[in-house]
Amino acid sequence: MLKREDYELLFEDYPDVLTVQELRKMMGGVGESTARHLLQTGHIEHFVIQCTYYIPKICAIDYLMSLHYRRYSKTLKHQIDTTPLKQKRAERSKKLNG
Repeated sequence: MLKREDYELLFEDYPDVLTVQELRKMMGGVGESTARHLLQTGHIEHFVIQCTYYIPKICAIDYLMSLHYRRYSKTLKHQIDTTPLKQKRAERSKKLNG
């Protein structure tokens, strides 16, 4: 399981407040109905403005770290792509070390 820092690094290019489409992309390309179901059932904290869902990125990361997601992700066809994480870690290390 990834740590919070890993998720923050992996999703650093995403905006602080996500749309459903961005949430779907973060979660590895899950379907629209799957993403909306997670929001409607309260698994992912969000707010709605004029019928549009907005999800704070920190709430999406909280969900990805939850026990529910660990269990639920085993049933999903699409998984989060952690391949870029190794490269981002190396880049961050390079920046910090000069």
